[in-house]
Amino acid sequence: MRFSIRSVLPGTSLALALAGAGFAAQAQETVQMGAVLSLTGANATVGEDVRRAVGLAVDKVNEQGGVLGKKFAVVIEDSGGNPTTALNAARKLVSVDKVPVVIGEYSSGITLPMAQYLVKEGVTHINIASTSVKIKDLGATAFNLIGLENLGNKFSAADTWALGYRKVAMIAPNNAYGQGVAHGFKEEFEKLGGQVVTEVLYTAGQSTYRRELQQMSRSNPDAYVYTAYGQESAVLNREAFELGLRKTPWYAILLSMSLSDTPAEIAKGQLGMEVGSVYGDAGKAYAAAFAAKYKEGMKTSYTGYAYDAVMMTAAAINKAKSTQPAAVQAALKDIGKGYVGVTGPITFDADRQRIDPPYAKLKYDGKVVPR
Repeated sequence: MRFSIRSVLPGTSLALALAGAGFAAQAQETVQMGAVLSLTGANATVGEDVRRAVGLAVDKVNEQGGVLGKKFAVVIEDSGGNPTTALNAARKLVSVDKVPVVIGEYSSGITLPMAQYLVKEGVTHINIASTSVKIKDLGATAFNLIGLENLGNKFSAADTWALGYRKVAMIAPNNAYGQGVAHGFKEEFEKLGGQVVTEVLYTAGQSTYRRELQQMSRSNPDAYVYTAYGQESAVLNREAFELGLRKTPWYAILLSMSLSDTPAEIAKGQLGMEVGSVYGDAGKAYAAAFAAKYKEGMKTSYTGYAYDAVMMTAAAINKAKSTQPAAVQAALKDIGKGYVGVTGPITFDADRQRIDPPYAKLKYDGKVVPR
């Protein structure tokens, strides 16, 4: 970092110069990547869960000797659940921290513009949570670890049909993610012979959703199908409970996200689906390490994807013997020909999309568990 003597107060230039030298020395001793996570806002519970996974991965890498013989670190920025804040965070990671790889965010409406900027700058973006089908069109430096809506909608529609529901009312957020789920689920469910009798797209950040819930209830569905972000979902679930709508089954698309902030007594008995969380021996070891470090288990299904992204990035930098973005991207493609992650086998197709991403059928019984 360069400082102008004219821009600082008298007597401070030496301190700043020493601070600058310290920062430079620290940077030389540490290899860094970046993460933009929702640590505040509607998805703060998910963001904190993912932050813990990132910390666990960093510990593991450093236990194994670090990266390029140096200490490894992830510079984490808070998106606040806001697209502009996330974009500014990405700019800071690229221009100030000079990271070759950035993971995050969570919501598709936030991830997409942030990732578009990163691709334009030639920096690698790894998607760990967003499911909009637009993710696959981001460009040459974008990688994706998670199943997108086209696959998720097919899975959830088939699961809903198998549970015996034929007429459903649906609610989802009015953003890129929610619109994709509402449209895609309806299309897949109707192919099976089902009917979406009411479809509502809610506005984020409202203090109440009673009007939307009452609109849905008038169609007398067999079940309510919904997807919603943590704190907004908590309001939806509480008001549905108060209105007596929980007497009808509720099915959540991305169950761990939708119930991350909902009290257990209200969440009890809900069914749903999620992206696969942990898989095989590597997944079991990861889950045990997570619980040991944080004295509780994972609250959502996204932590494993963040862990895999960090571990793959560290491996790619070591393989490339460089932090130059182009070299790291080439190494990441090579590693993605058959990486064994905590979320299962990871193989990228020609568009850097994960082949056969995992999904799970879940229920809430004191916590999110398989069914």
